[in-house]
Amino acid sequence: PELTYAWIFNEYPTFVHQDNRRFVSQETGNLYIAKVEASDVGNYTCVVTNTVTNSRVLGPPTPLILRNDGVMGEYEPKIEVQFPETVPSAKGTTVKLECFALGK
Repeated sequence: PELTYAWIFNEYPTFVHQDNRRFVSQETGNLYIAKVEASDVGNYTCVVTNTVTNSRVLGPPTPLILRNDGVMGEYEPKIEVQFPETVPSAKGTTVKLECFALGK
């Protein structure tokens, strides 16, 4: 891909590392965090890199705040899937399909 996405947590050079709770979509650039914890609180800045020109653009910082008032909001369960009808691939290659379940 010509564009790659990463997220800075609070200040450079602390990047968000993907694990079982954090995921950065290389399709949309979105950052997903499951089961938000106090350690996730801070500012997140998206970094978009053009791999052809090797140039970077940073978005504005977005704060993540953990609410203590018990008001979380209710979201009906929703599954976001944006699979193409067909996914051509060469034998032996890995294909990654993104699917997200959101809500409570």
